Amino acid sequence: MADSTTTGKRNRSLLRFPLTLGDFGTRGFRLDRPAARAVLETAGRSHVLGLNLEISSWRDPHDALSEIPEDQRGYAYEGAALWAALLDRLTLGRAKAFARLLAGPGDRYIHLVHIGAGWVLAPFRIRGPVPLPSTPLWRWFAVDGSGFAEVYFGGTRALLRRARKAPGTRWAVRIAGCGRALWFAESADPEGLEAVIAEAPDLARPHLWSGVGLACTYNGGSDDTGRERLIAASGKYYDHFAQGVVFAARARIRQGHVPDHTERACTQVLDVSAADASSWAGKAEEGLLEARAVEAFVEMKSRVRQMIATRS
Repeated sequence: MADSTTTGKRNRSLLRFPLTLGDFGTRGFRLDRPAARAVLETAGRSHVLGLNLEISSWRDPHDALSEIPEDQRGYAYEGAALWAALLDRLTLGRAKAFARLLAGPGDRYIHLVHIGAGWVLAPFRIRGPVPLPSTPLWRWFAVDGSGFAEVYFGGTRALLRRARKAPGTRWAVRIAGCGRALWFAESADPEGLEAVIAEAPDLARPHLWSGVGLACTYNGGSDDTGRERLIAASGKYYDHFAQGVVFAARARIRQGHVPDHTERACTQVLDVSAADASSWAGKAEEGLLEARAVEAFVEMKSRVRQMIATRS
């Protein structure tokens, strides 16, 4: 007869989320752009794969996650963070799953891990305040992540509902996450993105463009022509769009793997390398890493935009 530990392990191994959760047909996203769809669906499946790996190996997740290809590993860590955050919530913090995920190799994926923590309630359709990790500055990426998940599961209607709520500092952080998810919902189509953003209230538009810039640069799915159209479409919100590009470069550089689409986006949008763009974000972080207030996170973004606006 199996002991309780063995039975528990077996029960955990039976819990699996289907990789089809990342399919655009399942999500109700645009299906008429096959090249972009293939890139972005792969990211979604990697997210679900990371979630499943965390379920089975949350006590020591890094070996399992290291088997994911480098270009997809960030998404896997993001998915793993969903389960880690949920497990800590269910155990009142005793599992320390989130801390385990951030330890060692997980530190390279600090942005994605915190974004993934913001997903914790969305797949279960539970409404409530976004649970914030204990990490100071990076905790606010969880609010960004909650905005992404809201639109990923609710589509553009969810984006517009969120955009029409009373604006505020946390709202702005969440709206940027909604903009990242719009990149998926519209299959990276510049005209589609521009049309949806034009429906949103004026105060939401810069933050949506910030999210689009981050998704374009981190996730890919566009080419030089598409990025030029995005630069033109962002118009007066170019600095916000470009700030998203800088944040994506920072995440990729920290991970130690910079895809060609990230390098190309930095060159096109900012006329600098991904490494240089990342260094701007590094300067913007100075003096803020131990700050816990959301205003510090917003200040970091503002500093990046100031560098973009005043660069020679």
